[in-house]
Amino acid sequence: MTGTVYKSTGSWYTVKADNGKVYECRIKGKFRIKGIKSTNPVSVGDRVDFKLETNNDTETGVIENIRERQNYIIRKSVNLSKQTHIIAANIDVVFLLITLNNPPTFTAFIDRFLVTAEAYDIKAVLLFNKIDTYDQDELLEIKYLAALYREIGYECIGISAKTGKNIDKVKTLMEGKVSMFSGHSGVGKSTLVNLIEPDLSLKTAEISDQHQQGQHTTTFAEMYDLSFDAKIIDTPGIKGFGIVDMDKEEVGDYFPEFFELKQQCKFNNCLHINEPKCAVKEALDNEEIPWSRYKSYLQILEGEEEHYRKNHYDNEN
Repeated sequence: MTGTVYKSTGSWYTVKADNGKVYECRIKGKFRIKGIKSTNPVSVGDRVDFKLETNNDTETGVIENIRERQNYIIRKSVNLSKQTHIIAANIDVVFLLITLNNPPTFTAFIDRFLVTAEAYDIKAVLLFNKIDTYDQDELLEIKYLAALYREIGYECIGISAKTGKNIDKVKTLMEGKVSMFSGHSGVGKSTLVNLIEPDLSLKTAEISDQHQQGQHTTTFAEMYDLSFDAKIIDTPGIKGFGIVDMDKEEVGDYFPEFFELKQQCKFNNCLHINEPKCAVKEALDNEEIPWSRYKSYLQILEGEEEHYRKNHYDNEN
């Protein structure tokens, strides 16, 4: 039989078969020794082949094969540095909720999110939430940010999870797709999801940075069928995507505006730092590329993963 993994609890997987029936499945041992450097070889969203078995009058399944993934997103396993944790697979669109304040979402975080979505070949949409709470100056700043990312090619929508503004646009983008929502704790993710699908009542409590550091936090993702031909993957504790195993030479390829200029650089392997006749640096000098994007690019190259938020707080004060 073939089906989709809807939930993972580490040892058992809830699989919805193509015939609509739901089975609890386990995996064959060989998946753990296939050289997959992951703490979870099977993830939510995976398409799998499984066979049924009967134990004490209970029908369960054994996953025998994982079908090729359209895409997947991963994060580093904290305790096991050489391993990764697959958060979810086969995602059509991921929404990043952004708030100007309460809490602040800095461009460094947005850019790391977008770079990782590009690397994993997942469409990203930016949702500027809580627009009902901003004064005129703050609204102008939101409009500036939205214009910046629209120019690059990203879809940006101003929403209010509290008043329901533009939620219909979000639902339209979700129709017929598997969606995932992300963002810092407090940006209104759970409020938005529960507004989109009131009967879901998701508990989306996030894990704070302070508590997440220095320990391995296991995340049990779960997929839900929505009432309007859409699916959503809920991932408690995940506030963004960690950039994993990305060569310095390829980082620029995941900045679309950099990639567009790459062929005009003098050197094929140009890192856009100190090389002569660099089209990206020229565009930067001509204010055709935002400095915030270039700064984010340099931070990723320098491997500033753990401290970039602190640095930005310091710079803002």
